[in-house]
Amino acid sequence: MPYRRRATILLATILVSANGAADVPVQVETASNRAVVKQINVTGTVTSPRTAVLSTAVAGIVAELTIDEGDRVETGDVLLKLDAELARLALERSLAEVKQGEIAAADARRRFVEAEEVGTQRGIARTQIESLRAEVSSDEAALAASQAAAREQRAIVDRNTLKAPFAGVISERLTELGEWVNPGDGLFELVATDNLRFDFRVGQDNFAALSPETPVEISLDAFPDRSIPGYVDAIVPVKNPSARTFLVRVRANTDDTANAPLITPGMSARGTLNIDTGRSGVAVSRDAILRFPDGRVTVWVVDPGGDLPVVREQLVRTGSEFNGVVEITIGLADGDVVVVRGNEMLQEGQAVSIVDGD
Repeated sequence: MPYRRRATILLATILVSANGAADVPVQVETASNRAVVKQINVTGTVTSPRTAVLSTAVAGIVAELTIDEGDRVETGDVLLKLDAELARLALERSLAEVKQGEIAAADARRRFVEAEEVGTQRGIARTQIESLRAEVSSDEAALAASQAAAREQRAIVDRNTLKAPFAGVISERLTELGEWVNPGDGLFELVATDNLRFDFRVGQDNFAALSPETPVEISLDAFPDRSIPGYVDAIVPVKNPSARTFLVRVRANTDDTANAPLITPGMSARGTLNIDTGRSGVAVSRDAILRFPDGRVTVWVVDPGGDLPVVREQLVRTGSEFNGVVEITIGLADGDVVVVRGNEMLQEGQAVSIVDGD
């Protein structure tokens, strides 16, 4: 290559380097004053509002099983039947006693009415009439007692059938056909799968800052790419003495249930609580921040003066991080334009061209 040509290329390179004439494309945003939010990341579990271990109210032999583990049931569905033959026979006997009592009471009322109509004109003493009145009262009381006994026996027969007290899924079956069961023995575990909650343990230092208006972003380990908006449903003001935490119960917003992921009790969940700090400050995108091993934190600020916009490096001090932005406590003002893309290799005073984002 001729000497003059090499010298020309070298001189152009020196001029570009010296003057920063390389027009670097960058994306920018404007630093703005906004409400500062404190974000708390917590882990928890999906829980059911209703979980019950079901049992019968009477003893007996399991004669029929209609469901198994994993089956979904509705309120009132039959889950199990005991052998109720003896109970039904006792009910038949009680009903017969009721019939007998009805006949006796009707006959006593008839005899009393006849005696009272005839009265002393036919030689029936007043004492005898009062005795018939007492007999009516006695027979009616006996009838009421037999009717109550029949209702009791009917209830016993009904209690030989175990029904679902609420809708849900059978998570565990604890009995088998032919087993003798006693009242209180656990036979099924039923778990409701509607209106599920997310239970999180939060540090005690955040207790005063939480309220039902605190927004929450929920994610499930089973669906890490999905985010569910939620709200604080209940704050249980009882601390765990060993961990110094308290329970925060969160419910998901149900406006878009069709696109919500399948959630089941027992799933692990993560939550981000967004607590309003009550103050505002200048904030920029996290992508604008450059952190160095020596502890320096900088941003590139665009100076629009001159023919082309140029950049200058600005030391900053950061505060809270929330919703993808970083609070700048020192170093930026509201309205400053900072580089968020293409800021990795910039130099002081370098000219840039501003391009739109993707």
